[in-house]
Amino acid sequence: MIHQRGEDPDGFWLIESGSVAVGQYLASGDFRGVALLGRGDSWGELALFAARPRVVDAVARTACELRYIRASHFEAALRADPASMRSMLGAISRQLHETLEVVAAIRRGSANARIAGLLVTLCDSADGEKRIAITQHELGELLGLTRASVNAALRAFEAGGLVKRSYGAVEIRDREGLALKAHA
Repeated sequence: MIHQRGEDPDGFWLIESGSVAVGQYLASGDFRGVALLGRGDSWGELALFAARPRVVDAVARTACELRYIRASHFEAALRADPASMRSMLGAISRQLHETLEVVAAIRRGSANARIAGLLVTLCDSADGEKRIAITQHELGELLGLTRASVNAALRAFEAGGLVKRSYGAVEIRDREGLALKAHA
């Protein structure tokens, strides 16, 4: 556990290595992930900027090396180089854009289209990496689908040469083909 929902923000995190799941623990103890983050990703900036308690729990998925950036250090860096705020706004805007794409896909698409769309988004945010370290259970959590639905979609995508399944990961073989499935 890296942090819990409800904590006051006094900084944010940057992932140097490893992966982190952000989401919420339910009263039942189940974790409902909303994002899987990897090297180069950051989180916690929105709570910091809004000066509101954190709305997600953050849990390390793998061994991680994280950099915690205290609000006071961050604000001093921004004062020293105000133009750097443009980069931060760009990063936050990209996160919001990806989130809105996922939400829109959840509302409009079939299970297969939603899974294809999320895989394309994850592939795009992984700097061209073709192997996405994600389990079928995690894909289901992110999209509100059962593991069985995810398995059936991945099996169909694999039969069509779009992906290759492996333990705890999906290798993207045809990103453009997946993108077409996402818009079907």
